[in-house]
Amino acid sequence: MRLFTAVFALLLSLFSFTASAQAIPAPALAAKAWVLMDHATGQVLASNMPDERIEPASLTKLMTAYLTFSAIKAGTIALDQPVPVSDKAWRQEGSRMFIEPRKPVTVQELIRGVIVQSGNDACVALAELIAGSEEAFAALMNREAKRLGLTGTNFMNSTGLPDPQHYTTARDLSLLAAAIIRDFPEFYSLYSMKEYSYNGITQPNRNRLLWLDSTVDGMKTGHTSTAGYCLISSAQRGPRRLISVVLGADSDAVRAQESLKLLNFGFQFFDTVKLYSADQALSQFRVWKGKANEVAVGFTSDFVMSLPKGQAEKVVATLESRQPVLAPLQKGQEVGTLKLALDDKTIGEYPVVALQDVPVAGFFGRLWDALVLWIKNL
Repeated sequence: MRLFTAVFALLLSLFSFTASAQAIPAPALAAKAWVLMDHATGQVLASNMPDERIEPASLTKLMTAYLTFSAIKAGTIALDQPVPVSDKAWRQEGSRMFIEPRKPVTVQELIRGVIVQSGNDACVALAELIAGSEEAFAALMNREAKRLGLTGTNFMNSTGLPDPQHYTTARDLSLLAAAIIRDFPEFYSLYSMKEYSYNGITQPNRNRLLWLDSTVDGMKTGHTSTAGYCLISSAQRGPRRLISVVLGADSDAVRAQESLKLLNFGFQFFDTVKLYSADQALSQFRVWKGKANEVAVGFTSDFVMSLPKGQAEKVVATLESRQPVLAPLQKGQEVGTLKLALDDKTIGEYPVVALQDVPVAGFFGRLWDALVLWIKNL
């Protein structure tokens, strides 16, 4: 297949953060593994051991919450629904919200118990409500992890209590955090609650950054003796939102300090920019056997990217069409690739699509184009 190639300079580009790592060195953190992600683009701005298998501890509760939000959205459970508290839930070890078998508790209260108080008892109660048992809920967690593209994750429980087969990665956790913010904005504000009271007991949110930086509005802490101190945090400054994942720090104070260091790095040295608007034509591709001879190509949604400050004018893009482009075409159908390069290094490839339908031509139009294509390929 021959490629029609149009090369043009872009003012802005999607930056692959391995391409110019020397230009903007990421900070060294006092932690085992970390990831900094731009929420709008999904790009990783900095990382250390992002795919190393780790124990997630209470960061597990992000998936417990995600499935709970999904069940509410699907209508299978309701916020004001009373939830029976089993003996297993009541007797959970570790952090708790202190629910009791004979004391009424609702889904809404349990969600706050999971998010703010990190209650293992609340997690098990929700798991049993949604799936019948915690074991069945863990199967749902793994199914959802696969759907979300969490390739290095396996869950054995709803709480994050240690288990040899209960693991994830920093990269997967950043994807899970981003999914909650993207898919359930109506619930994300709960992660900014600084305290919650239930059964006469008030417990603070363990995320210190909620007090240290007003731009931080979530998300979740985790700790066990083997996992160390872990923190996923998200901050929004202006239109930009970043997500940091810091795992295996030595103390509560260190995980907060290193998370803030990582967030500040991302906001200071990178920008998030919309390069193309939805349905904006990048070029016209030749179409064969169609009622129209050309089709506008581009992206059906805004093309947003993260890039380092001062690198914009150095980027070159190559637009390649998959010739021959044959009718019929439907809007959104992939017809080519946009390749971005910086300093002669490819930093990303992105599919471009047809921006309108192109129906097939009549008999003679198809016959003529077939003849022309045959001659071109001689």
